[in-house]
Amino acid sequence: MNIMNDLSHRSWPLPSKYWIMRQTWRNLLFLHWPIPLNILRPHIPSSLQIDTFNGSAWLGVIVFVLEGIYPRGISSVSLIPKFPEMNVRTYVTCDGKPGIYFLSIDVENWASLKIAKRWFHLPYYSAQISFRKEGQSFHIHSSRNGNFNTPILFKGKYVPVSEVYFPKEGTLDHWLTERYCLYSSNNGGNIYCGEIHHPPWPLQKAEIEIFRNTLFSPFHFDISQVGPIAHFSAGVESLMWNIKKIRTY
Repeated sequence: MNIMNDLSHRSWPLPSKYWIMRQTWRNLLFLHWPIPLNILRPHIPSSLQIDTFNGSAWLGVIVFVLEGIYPRGISSVSLIPKFPEMNVRTYVTCDGKPGIYFLSIDVENWASLKIAKRWFHLPYYSAQISFRKEGQSFHIHSSRNGNFNTPILFKGKYVPVSEVYFPKEGTLDHWLTERYCLYSSNNGGNIYCGEIHHPPWPLQKAEIEIFRNTLFSPFHFDISQVGPIAHFSAGVESLMWNIKKIRTY
């Protein structure tokens, strides 16, 4: 199936026909917490507007397995073996276009750390990540060193508990998941945009047990008073375009 044939769910046209890579994302966990806007604002570049739903900003933790990275023109050979990834993200807009802004991305894949980090100006960190499936449950354990060698940890398990559905536009489920670009910045303050395309997310409600989570400690976020909204997705194929500088400072 050519995923470029279905564009009806997108809010804006594809940037061009010339995407640079295809990626396969599988067995995703989406966790989301509401967070006050003023708590999040110091961690987001001032030229990006924090996106909100019903007046609240949202903080996400996304876990998935990246099963393959395929450069354009090499459709059957992945550049890397599959590996798990865990990211902390929030939602922003720039000139009216909604997108994702990453606060951290944990991987133990060398190519992501050394190449994608510099190419896409994204906050990748080296971590030790264990991901396995037992029956219908998925188990994740991630650890990396933080400041002063304080470990940044996440340990939990999740299981899908509903039928597959496609969230309707205007709902929170749709707002949290249907994003088709990412924004990033470098130390100099430049803002970059990377366009993404994939089919609509097939979602399921999920049950989550979190045994340990210190992913937010570097940012001093306290979300202990509220539990997350949890979704599962079996995954999608995605296309990515080259990163572009959109603002210079």
